[in-house]
Amino acid sequence: QVQLVESGGGLVQAGGSLRLSCAASGSIFSINTINTMAWYRQPPGAQRELVAAITSGGSTNYADSLKGRFTVSRDNAKNMVYLQMNSLKPEDTAVYYCALKRGAGWGSRAEYAYWGQGTQVTVSS
Repeated sequence: QVQLVESGGGLVQAGGSLRLSCAASGSIFSINTINTMAWYRQPPGAQRELVAAITSGGSTNYADSLKGRFTVSRDNAKNMVYLQMNSLKPEDTAVYYCALKRGAGWGSRAEYAYWGQGTQVTVSS
């Protein structure tokens, strides 16, 4: 029904920036589809946690600790979702995943039925 592919991860020094991308394809994700795309991350030895989410209408939600540094956006015409990460810290090191759910609610992790393979972000000090 849908495929998600993340890209843009890599190694960056503390204070630097990265821009992650997620390309969506399939029958669910489209310009006119009501949906929510989220970015999650899983640091080493920790549980997966919400980073940010954005609905097809452009409404956003962020983890409190990341507000002001991370920005989620999307280009519905291109079926792309982005995560701009600024002022990166070593504690931001994690595997970052994009996920998709139907509807415009933030939902819980279990409600996201489609996930990408993840992309590694490593922030060095």
